[in-house]
Formats: sequence, C-alpha cells, structure tokens
Amino acid sequence: MSELPHITVATVVPRDGHFLFVREHSDGALVYNQPAGHVEAGESLIAAATRETLEETGWLVQVTSLLGIYEYQSPVNGISYIRHCFIANPVAQKHPGPLDKDIADTQWLSMSELAGLKDQLRSPMVWRAVEDYQRGHYFPLDVIR
Repeated sequence: MSELPHITVATVVPRDGHFLFVREHSDGALVYNQPAGHVEAGESLIAAATRETLEETGWLVQVTSLLGIYEYQSPVNGISYIRHCFIANPVAQKHPGPLDKDIADTQWLSMSELAGLKDQLRSPMVWRAVEDYQRGHYFPLDVIR
C-alpha cells in the first residue's frame, strides 16, 4: 500500500529584489529551500505557512496571496508532496536565526544567485515557485475555503 501524499506549505518572501531562503539538511546534503514544512493537525494552511516561516527563519511574515499548489514525487523517498505555496511580506525578525534543528542558516538571495544554485535546490518546486512569482502568477487568499 502506498503512503498518502504529504500536505505541505511554503512561503516566497520577497524583499528589495531578494528572497528569503533556508539552507537545510536533507538526505545527507545541504540544500536551498523556501521556508516550508508540514501542516499540523487542526492548523490552517495560512497558519502553517506563517508558523513554519517563523520557526525556520526567525521572521514573522504576513501571508498575502496563494502563489500556487504544486505536486512533486521525490525520487529519493518516493513520497508525493502537495505543496501550497504562499507569498508573504516580511514583518519583523523576531529572533536572529532558525529554531528548527535541520536548518543550517537563512539567506536573502537574488534571482541571479538562485539561478547559480539550481542544482542545490531541494526540489524543482522551489525554482518553479520563484518563476511563478516573477511572472505574477498568484491568487487571492479567498480561493481557500
């Protein structure tokens, strides 16, 4: 029997031409990712995105839009992920770094810096989300019911 898909959230957080990223440990490697994680029981998607961003980066954010819903099956573990990616504005840095033990550090990266790191991104969803943001592909939050 196959495992159910994992429901996850992520945030694209832009500021002054850069995006908030984490460098995290995944399957024995350090990879770049948007702040992201699993939705906890009883938690809304927006609350999960806000919480995960704070836990992984120290930044309190305000979610403003739904960027998209992305599907991905990891070739490493075979797990299917359904990722709800949001756009969020940075509000305040509440603490200087990540609280999550799997996060090595946080970085504000430009598009050109990200392009140079494509082979170090956690999954293809990471680059696709930034491209969709750059193209203006996003939706109002009221599409979530």
